[in-house]
Amino acid sequence: MPEGDTLHRTAAGLRPYLVGRTVTAARTGGPGAVPQVDRIVGREIRSVEALGKNLLIRFDGDLELRTHLRMNGSWHRYRPGERWRRPPSRARLVLEVPGAVAVCFDAPVVELFEERAEALHPSLGRLGPDLLASDFDRDEALRRLRAPGRRDETISAALLDQRALAGVGNIWRNETLFAERVDPLVRVGDLEDDTLGRLVDTARRLLTASAATAPGRAPLHVYRRAGRPCPRCGTAIRSEPLPGESPRTTYWCPRCQGGTPK
Repeated sequence: MPEGDTLHRTAAGLRPYLVGRTVTAARTGGPGAVPQVDRIVGREIRSVEALGKNLLIRFDGDLELRTHLRMNGSWHRYRPGERWRRPPSRARLVLEVPGAVAVCFDAPVVELFEERAEALHPSLGRLGPDLLASDFDRDEALRRLRAPGRRDETISAALLDQRALAGVGNIWRNETLFAERVDPLVRVGDLEDDTLGRLVDTARRLLTASAATAPGRAPLHVYRRAGRPCPRCGTAIRSEPLPGESPRTTYWCPRCQGGTPK
């Protein structure tokens, strides 16, 4: 699943070709086609932004388009008439503006709504502070991680909870825990405030660095390295899906990250 850094790169790539331009054509397809997508035709695109793992395109007249790419979705940008790199049958949304065509492929979530409804949106309205936002609210992120309902969660699960802090996915929760030598199985309630604060700061630092790097260039130390030697101590990296989580796999060094940090 694309993480916050990927969405910020996607937004940055689309922004120069879409913002300030008027939509000349829009169409949708596939399961869950967007109703009334023709409402955006003739409207100027005001902004293209990432919020956590969501891409938001805002139009004049206070309309807003949200996509969530989940595991397989992606946005592409083409010149008019250029051949697409994926079959048209996989296009969930196509936006045409003067000089460019933006295509969202395979995204399971594409929806159009009025911007004023964003605060009440069942997903957007509950998001925690976005780690890549310029006005990231660290104190609020820590408050949400310290919520009573998360006390017994593993820190590995808590870092993935977008209601606590938005933008972290499987890659950067694993790399963050490794960087701070924190056992992924430790309960949130067993972590001291300083440790939790370092985890938030490191997650933000890693996401920010990755967002500014070409895809696939950011160094990874434990993610998808099961059985390979830890770059710090040489111990074989372990991996397993953690109980109570989605099937995404956690990777960690049992020596460097063994035990509860204080």
